[in-house]
Amino acid sequence: MSEEKKRDVPNIPKDQLTPPLPKRFYTDVTVGDAPGGGFQILLDGRAVRTPKKQLLIVPTRALAEAIAAEWAAQDAHIDPSRMPLSKLAITSIDGVSGSLREVASDIVRYAGSDLLCYRAEAPATLAEQQARIWDPLLSWIEGESGARFLLAEGVMPVTQNRFALERIEDLVAPYDAMQLAALHVMTTLTGSAFLALAVAKDRLSAEEAWDAAHIDEDWQIARWGVDVEATERRERRRREMLAASQFLDLLAAD
Repeated sequence: MSEEKKRDVPNIPKDQLTPPLPKRFYTDVTVGDAPGGGFQILLDGRAVRTPKKQLLIVPTRALAEAIAAEWAAQDAHIDPSRMPLSKLAITSIDGVSGSLREVASDIVRYAGSDLLCYRAEAPATLAEQQARIWDPLLSWIEGESGARFLLAEGVMPVTQNRFALERIEDLVAPYDAMQLAALHVMTTLTGSAFLALAVAKDRLSAEEAWDAAHIDEDWQIARWGVDVEATERRERRRREMLAASQFLDLLAAD
């Protein structure tokens, strides 16, 4: 771009680059029984609907109460970034429920190049740390699936055999739309279907899985120092991870 054209570009303030948040339009937030079963969130007595105009209905009261608390905690404006449970429920209703096979297949695709199968060639301290944390988890997923997974050193890809991936498909198959939504979020955040399944099956806490997914990054930070922007982005993603795990727990609550 020429200097003359550069000068023609208006300097738009950052707060005008994104649309304004919607104003809070309700006073009371309650939970009610949904027609046909489940629980819905009511704003001044009116049921919340998704962007696709479907009722926001969840199967457990515990999850409904937690979602209602997010709506009640909003201030003068409604900020979706402060409503991760609501976002997951809406995503599962509007998106995942009509694409179960596609979402499950994407999780299996991650298993085909799972983070836990890619090991550092050097330095030895990093490779040893990966082995210490990841080897027990890899043994666990192999026990759960009845399949063996190949390891690779460095960035060269390794092709997992079809039988192993079919066994991961079997592990993912029982999950419904809401569970899949949470499982998919954890998979994409960590780069590992194995870690996501370990959280879903109570083999790991979300914090433990998050730490396991960031061994390489933490090693780099210890060596080169902290990048502020990267740290802020990582913290936002960590909160998403914790919310997805909480979502699964609330789905299982009585």
